[in-house]
Amino acid sequence: MSVNDNTKIAGQGPEHVAIIMDGNGRWAAQRGRPRLFGHHAGAARVREIVAVCPDVGVKYLTVFGFSTENWKRTQSEVSGLMSLFKVYIQNETRGLVKNNVKVRFIGDRVRLDLKLVALMDELEAATENCSGTNLTVALNYGGRDEVARATKRLAKDVALGELDPESIDEETLPKYLDTYVLPDPDLVIRTSGEARVSNFLLWQSAYAEYEFVDTLWPDFSAAEFKSLTQGFHLRKRKYGAVVG
Repeated sequence: MSVNDNTKIAGQGPEHVAIIMDGNGRWAAQRGRPRLFGHHAGAARVREIVAVCPDVGVKYLTVFGFSTENWKRTQSEVSGLMSLFKVYIQNETRGLVKNNVKVRFIGDRVRLDLKLVALMDELEAATENCSGTNLTVALNYGGRDEVARATKRLAKDVALGELDPESIDEETLPKYLDTYVLPDPDLVIRTSGEARVSNFLLWQSAYAEYEFVDTLWPDFSAAEFKSLTQGFHLRKRKYGAVVG
């Protein structure tokens, strides 16, 4: 696809929004509560943002649930998060199907609890035929880890003679990424006032627009989400080209 084919002009909204949901722990600390209290509040916020996506024309929403680096947190917090993910899937499946939301999970599942993986598989199967909002949840995900795993798969195909090394270009690797069925994100939002990408969708976000907002994730409202997506209409994305 040419640069001109990729170029989006002002007036078009984001088709794919990715969110680094940061600030749950600080939100809980401000209220004198444990960090898991903030994570529970943050999980409830996901439901609200998913629900508003059709209203603003967002077809794909990707949220960063748990990174490959989050294992460094205390055992109690990690265990609590894993339990939260299980409960969330069990509680939300019926509503997601009812609202026609298709769910995918990305990330390395090898280290995840088998019960959690089974629930993830069941949710993906239950929503497979949904044709509304595409919700992608990144669990045990890291951008560098994803590229490393993709490179291993690519190298295996080369070794098997199924891929010619001379044919490999920047269109090849994305076919091996976890997100191979998704378009690249147009807009990446990070909450909580931190201005870093934290190893999230590194390859896919090469030309994404970024918004770093001060709001802690549990306070990030549908109204703020709408405002950011509407503000995107004013941007002119050139992908290195000169556009009049």
